[in-house]
Amino acid sequence: MIPLPPLDFADLQPLLPELFLLGMAAAILLVDTLLSPANRYISYLLTMATLAGCTWLTLPHLGSAPATALYGMFIEDPLAAVSKLVLYLAVAATLTYARDYLKERNLYRGEFFVLALFSLLGMMVMISAYHFLMLYLGLELMSLSLYALVALQRDSTLASEAAMKYFVLGAIASGMLLYGMSMIYGVTGTLYLGQMRSVLAAGTFPSLPLVFGLVFMVAGMAFKLGVVPFHMWVPDVYQGAPTAVTLFIGSAPKLAGLAFLLRVLVWGLEPLFIDWQQMLVVLAVLSMAIGNITAIAQTNLKRMLAYSTIAHMGFMLLGVLAADRDGYSAALFYAIAYLIMSLAAFGMILLLSRAGFESDRLEDFKGLNARSPWLAFLMLITMFSMAGIPPTVGFYAKLAVLQAVVNQGYLWVAVAAVMFSLIGAYYYLRVVKLMYFDNPEQSAEISAGTDMRLVLSANGLALLLLGILPSPLMNLCLYALRASL
Repeated sequence: MIPLPPLDFADLQPLLPELFLLGMAAAILLVDTLLSPANRYISYLLTMATLAGCTWLTLPHLGSAPATALYGMFIEDPLAAVSKLVLYLAVAATLTYARDYLKERNLYRGEFFVLALFSLLGMMVMISAYHFLMLYLGLELMSLSLYALVALQRDSTLASEAAMKYFVLGAIASGMLLYGMSMIYGVTGTLYLGQMRSVLAAGTFPSLPLVFGLVFMVAGMAFKLGVVPFHMWVPDVYQGAPTAVTLFIGSAPKLAGLAFLLRVLVWGLEPLFIDWQQMLVVLAVLSMAIGNITAIAQTNLKRMLAYSTIAHMGFMLLGVLAADRDGYSAALFYAIAYLIMSLAAFGMILLLSRAGFESDRLEDFKGLNARSPWLAFLMLITMFSMAGIPPTVGFYAKLAVLQAVVNQGYLWVAVAAVMFSLIGAYYYLRVVKLMYFDNPEQSAEISAGTDMRLVLSANGLALLLLGILPSPLMNLCLYALRASL
């Protein structure tokens, strides 16, 4: 075995945000053991400070050339920087929304913050991985933390059942992913994504083992994104987990999952795009169909949003299957837009919830306009954006991915996507109808902290602002892909 040269500080510089996050997560875990329940806010503030520190360390990479670390297993490029900066904002918003909810349910503990940070660390490793083993380590770090977060409410049978389903199915998906990686490694002889792409582009190999390996890998990644037919865990986990955890699962990991997909399919396996393109067509169309049609029958808002997530992931895949830079940037734009929409929708559920009451039924939103016109307006913007109605960001996100697939000749896929989007508009507009045209069933005062109201207002208005002026975010996504590829 050839000995590897020792690492110096210059080799670790691309890893500084991850190293800082790891150190702070360990420190918060230790500090929290010394805090009384009344002083748990210190763990919260330390977590927010950690996210601010990670942002400061990541910003210099936004305009720099791609740099590798850990013997080429880790890459820091504009795509990673943009994705990580969005993740920091998403986690910060999640913690802000969740604070009162966690206090009322005795979940405002250091375990929640530490698990959230370790899950974020896994996402960051996934986003910057340039090697199959690094990809897998990041994926498992994220997944194991999410399993524990779902089961954090130990006195809830529903949460425990959801965590067990999530864990078992996640383990199966991880096994499929590993099996696919082993088959591709057996053919190419390398685990490095860059080398793999070069070997596949230059060499001639038996296609059958490669296609089988690709099928297993796509199946494993499809599970993590929650697309059909690997979607069975999504509604049960969304409904069973505490709403604060559902918000976390339904937002940041989707962006990390897209980055994982792009790293594998574009950075590593792009010469096989004809094969994986056909697989993604099937996954995307099925996800849009089953997600939108099944959501109509739901009366629980969290389950409805779960099926909505499945449909949105199908739309996001449209950009990837276009197999060009414009399509990839459209998929990234869609993932960021969906993340903002998901934060707003679940944030509204958290705001309307109170001790002993989960505001997760459609009936709980009846007459919301009479109780709070501003909150009803924010929810209206969110539902319009999810339905893809102008002038919200959801409309422009769908338009971008549809243009990408039409440009590649998949006109029938675009037509199917538009039809399923029209079906999906029904259940989003049903929420608007309940808020504005039905009498309220709840009379309790809506109480929430000023910080939560401000962040939620900014979140909702961002959906409108980015729909009217989508160019800055779209240009940022284009730059991230073009500067990284």
